Amino acid sequence: MSNISPYDAMFSSIIGQDYDMLQLLSPAAAEMSRLVGSTVNACPAGTKPLQIVELGGGTGVTTLALLTANETLQVFSIDNEPVMQQQAKQRLQQWVDQGRLTFCDDDALTALQKLASDSVDVIASAYTLHNFLNNYREQVLKEVFRVLKPNGKFINADRYGLNDISQHTLIVQEEVKHYFKVLAPLNRPDLLEQWIVHLFSDESENHIMREAVALQQLQDCGFTSITVSDRNAINALVTAKKPPNENSPA
Repeated sequence: MSNISPYDAMFSSIIGQDYDMLQLLSPAAAEMSRLVGSTVNACPAGTKPLQIVELGGGTGVTTLALLTANETLQVFSIDNEPVMQQQAKQRLQQWVDQGRLTFCDDDALTALQKLASDSVDVIASAYTLHNFLNNYREQVLKEVFRVLKPNGKFINADRYGLNDISQHTLIVQEEVKHYFKVLAPLNRPDLLEQWIVHLFSDESENHIMREAVALQQLQDCGFTSITVSDRNAINALVTAKKPPNENSPA
């Protein structure tokens, strides 16, 4: 991360080192990563392999879901948390060797700004955007729209806060209880502390990605065919399409 990181810096420490614990803390997360892969696989490829940009590759869980869902697509995985990206590089070296996976250690906005307009088939992500400050997230989404080809898709599995704040709060309370149930028997008070602190960041007003607001942001950027599916408590899959231009098939 840069010195003025829009990400939560805790990913460079304990959480980043033990990020795979997320699969115990939130079993829905692994399923959401799988859904990102299968949704990307359903995108029409045409005559060339799909060009995928992944925002926030982390330890490679969603990257692997993408690579194994389709044997031809190519992934450009962006993450500027070195602790996490190094784990992904170790796990996914065979796809690097095949020329199907490239890593980028810039932050999301910087990496997207370096890409040409109308150049990418799909931009995919899982559990990344909710970590961004709201104004940074808005800039990222504008760049996502610019970089996508006409008819290109944005696919994001993430924490989309419920519009019903009371119901949302009840779900988050259950989430915290589950943290204790998983980590206390493992004698990991250090990790428990960090995840709870991180949750406070997720739920803060300058981070939280409330569904209605998030969908409006996508619409304001110019996206169409915006859908929310596979909601599981806080988790949901959101897809959106960049409209065709006059010279593009619908």
